[in-house]
Amino acid sequence: MTLPRQRGLTEQAADAAIDTACRLLRLPSIRNEFNEIADRAIKDQMTYRGFLAELLMTECDDRARRRSERRIKAAGFPREKSLRAFDFDANPNIDAATVHTLASCEWIKKSQPLCLIGDSGTGKSHMLIALGTEAAMKGYRVRYTLATKLVNELVEAADEKQLNKTIARYGRVGLLCIDELGYMELDRRGAELLFQVLTEREEKNSVAIASNESFGGWTKTFTDPRLCAAIVDRLTFNGTIIETGTDSYRLASTRARAEEPAKAV
Repeated sequence: MTLPRQRGLTEQAADAAIDTACRLLRLPSIRNEFNEIADRAIKDQMTYRGFLAELLMTECDDRARRRSERRIKAAGFPREKSLRAFDFDANPNIDAATVHTLASCEWIKKSQPLCLIGDSGTGKSHMLIALGTEAAMKGYRVRYTLATKLVNELVEAADEKQLNKTIARYGRVGLLCIDELGYMELDRRGAELLFQVLTEREEKNSVAIASNESFGGWTKTFTDPRLCAAIVDRLTFNGTIIETGTDSYRLASTRARAEEPAKAV
């Protein structure tokens, strides 16, 4: 389709032409915000180049936002969590400076692992999802999964002769987030399949895990001592370990809220 070109368009005709052109060129942000930006350009006495730059940056920013939203959705997070919403004062075991350094995603760029170790309610999953979200916003492909869900998927893939394909798919993402590692015992086959995924990613792409067990207790999950040691080695080599402690700040917060009405009375 060729748009008619002529000089001296009326304002209405110009608006219609801009709308049509933006649809053809797939520039939804410019189409939606053109009038507001044009009015601001007149008010601020922008140059033509400045006005054009403003339009193009609006489109670029919106596209970047939409790409981030798609990556976050594709990651499969069970709920929204952000670093901004985390109460570092409630859990002094978690160093805010360390976490904010991790949010820069340099460790992912270097293909290093991250381990979040602590009891339930100490912020492990919140940190895992929040840092995974930060990675997705910075352009990395991220995948979140529960440890048992991942193992079940690998077992089914092996039974259906699709194991190599499944391992390769998990190997390609920039950051693999494995939650609730250590909650349930894995049989030898399941542990070996999980080990294959970790081996596929070793020093190529990052893995972040959250576990309610210290490394010494992982023999309950991985009953083969040698396999357990190999898995711990892959998840800790050149990595960051954050121990979130044993006191549930989530439970403490719930108790504090429950006590407030009583104090008021």
